[in-house]
Amino acid sequence: MIVRVDPRYFRPTEVETLLGDPSKAKQKLGWTPATTLGELVREMVESDDEAARRDTLIEQAGFASYAFHE
Repeated sequence: MIVRVDPRYFRPTEVETLLGDPSKAKQKLGWTPATTLGELVREMVESDDEAARRDTLIEQAGFASYAFHE
């Protein structure tokens, strides 16, 4: 089987800026965010911290961990 992909549909793996506008969802759906920006940042930092602690424990136990964190 031969598969061809049209290069017009390729997306760059690294995008410089991602920007969203929730105004349409607010207007048409009555949507409002349930999480503030500060809460979101806190959740992201806590998740990164938890992953770093887990990787440290894995390495201290003599196992290899994968450095997927950016």
